Amino acid sequence: MTTHQSPIAPGISFYQATLSDRPLYPELPGNAEADVLIVGGGFTGLQAAYHLARAGKSVIVIDGARFGDGASGRNGGQLGTGQRSWPEEHEAEIGRERATHLFRIAERAKAHLHAFAAEHGIEADYRPGQISAAHKKSYVSAYRDHAKIVRDRYDYPHITFLDREELASKLGSTHYHAGIIDTGTGHINPLKYVVGLARAAADAGARCYENTRASSITSEAGKVTVTTPHGTITAGRALLACNAYIDGLEQKASAHVMPIRSFIGATVPLGHNSTVLSGGESVDDSRFVVRYFRKSVDGRLLFGGREAYTSDNPTDISQHIRRQITEIYPELNEIEISHAWGGSVGITLPRQPYVEEVMPNVTAIGGYSGHGVMLSNFCGKLYADHVLGGSEDLEALRALDVPSFPGGRTFRKPLLFLALTWFAMRDRF
Repeated sequence: MTTHQSPIAPGISFYQATLSDRPLYPELPGNAEADVLIVGGGFTGLQAAYHLARAGKSVIVIDGARFGDGASGRNGGQLGTGQRSWPEEHEAEIGRERATHLFRIAERAKAHLHAFAAEHGIEADYRPGQISAAHKKSYVSAYRDHAKIVRDRYDYPHITFLDREELASKLGSTHYHAGIIDTGTGHINPLKYVVGLARAAADAGARCYENTRASSITSEAGKVTVTTPHGTITAGRALLACNAYIDGLEQKASAHVMPIRSFIGATVPLGHNSTVLSGGESVDDSRFVVRYFRKSVDGRLLFGGREAYTSDNPTDISQHIRRQITEIYPELNEIEISHAWGGSVGITLPRQPYVEEVMPNVTAIGGYSGHGVMLSNFCGKLYADHVLGGSEDLEALRALDVPSFPGGRTFRKPLLFLALTWFAMRDRF
């Protein structure tokens, strides 16, 4: 397949380039006060802002860039099912009862996203179906067992095991050995959802400010104070919903949530005759450095799989993504990539969400570890429930054992780089 290679706008996501309406919110011009201050205008922060404002709280939400410029508006768009780890893995660690509760939280998160979008008229291009594919033959039996466990033990009937031939017919590729298909979930355009969520929060009465960076935070005498370039904000409570962008603002959360860079490329539309993902499902695979891909509503292949463990953007995003596409779909070896972009994803050591009161009246929530489309959105609601009277689900997440990364401030990132590089090598060999 030979195509003309058109110029790519560096860092401009397909979502942003095709968005028809994205309201611009002002910078905070000076000092301000609120009942609750929220730092971070992604899924978590905006959900919290909406529910608190609707309940009558005075709410300010600020973001150092534009709402959705972090992972919430630039991610792969896949909802998933359950937590980041399979429920049987949780069961072995924390017991059947707690594992079941975590699975049910994730199902409530999924239902909440759909209900919220429907209530507020947010058209986020939802398409049903997700496939998880085993890239090693030795993983096939675990995938077969997982489908049965989730159906029988966790009362989730939507997962079916696919043998190699069945999987190949779904993917349009023979690259993987086997997998599962989940018809109870799907994928969205995440930036469209963020835009609708921000609009709902503002309409509910939340004061929304973009391009307003929080440079420091203190909590004394029952008041939280955050400094910004043009003044200070004081509040009774604060939510740090910065996720991968927490570093430098608050050290305790920074020690538990580490950023890694993840990159996505979007091809030109593949055409009506393409056999690639003919059913429209999204895909993730079994690599530790996960490859994830899906088709947009206009038939483009959106493919993510390039990770970097520094804050720098690599210069070869599109070339690297094309090489990974070609491993799975050789016929696309010269496909034109129209957009290539990246962003930081917040991860924790056990790949479970981090919820903690990091100083008096200041809660940090993040570390969704690539499973945040539905979980981060729901955690914002759970935080609002917590402020308004309590949340059993948020407490269940707070009770998870999420240790800090080893090495202290000096060696955390080098050690993370070494560990993830090792896992990436293990994926290959």
